[in-house]
Amino acid sequence: MSGKDYEMVAGLETHVELKTATKIFCGCSTDFGAEPNTQCCPVCTGMPGSLPVLNRQVVHYAIKAGLAVNCRIASYSKEDRKNYFYPDLPKAYQISQYDLPLCENGYLDIETGEGRKRIGITRIHIEEDAGKLIHQEGKGTLIDYNRCGVPLIEIVSEPDFRSVEEIKAYLRKLRATILYTGVSDCKMNEGSLRVDVNLSVRKKGEETLGTRTEMKNLNSFKAIAHAIEGERQRQIELLEEGKAVTQETRRWDDNKEHSYAMRSKEDAQDYRYFPEPDLVPIVISDEWLEAVKERQPEFRDEKKARYIEEYKLPEYDADIITQYKKMADIFEKASEICKNTKKVSNYLMGET
Repeated sequence: MSGKDYEMVAGLETHVELKTATKIFCGCSTDFGAEPNTQCCPVCTGMPGSLPVLNRQVVHYAIKAGLAVNCRIASYSKEDRKNYFYPDLPKAYQISQYDLPLCENGYLDIETGEGRKRIGITRIHIEEDAGKLIHQEGKGTLIDYNRCGVPLIEIVSEPDFRSVEEIKAYLRKLRATILYTGVSDCKMNEGSLRVDVNLSVRKKGEETLGTRTEMKNLNSFKAIAHAIEGERQRQIELLEEGKAVTQETRRWDDNKEHSYAMRSKEDAQDYRYFPEPDLVPIVISDEWLEAVKERQPEFRDEKKARYIEEYKLPEYDADIITQYKKMADIFEKASEICKNTKKVSNYLMGET
């Protein structure tokens, strides 16, 4: 059989760093690019006796993001300890959310060459980031703990993707949507947006899912595309040789264009989740939720349709101008002044 006889099934876990001034459970700065290990304290490095205090702005931003992707916001959620040890997580557990996440049951509609498709979003939960490992070949590994405790939202999709094109369309739309909310800068080169890909293959026509692997911490569209295609082909070759795919976590090396196994893939029970004893549950009042809803921006799809209808812009112009909220804001303000939307549109597109 050839690769064309197989179907890829993929789901994404997208980690987005929130643009708060301080970390999720302490007052340390979240500024990017500081000298290593200068933005740490006993709380974010997990020293015995230290106690976390939840940053309210993190919850506010997570609600904004959840509403933007059509999620239901839970009136009651909690945080949990996810127990595991890696060198970049010094307290040996991560504070995350397990069975009661803040946001659930959302979706994003995407457009590809195959037409329109709805991608389900299972959940969005809040959690703290880990530090950063810096590998030096032949010398060892350095650790920068500045990123420990930086607030994240993890956006978990349904396994609805069947092609790289769909994944790219989803990530572009998700990134644009998050940027419109203002809760993150989504700078992939700085790690503000990172993607884990859960991928399996099966013969076309089969209903049963294949064994999945997870590709961790992909932070560019190029790396995501290459990693998906490489892993898809690797799994097909294994199956064609009569071998089994192992459920595991793999790391993609974009320079060598090759993936390698990191560890066997954990299931939920391996993390020994239990409710975080040092934090009270998160309770969202109807008044708080309504206040956030009222302040939500007009998102790109709505804005694009309005520009075509109200300003009579060609669809191409509206598509370009609404890519970034900042450009759309400039377009509207300039149009108010000169009363010539097409001239403003031409100028902005010429500048870009």
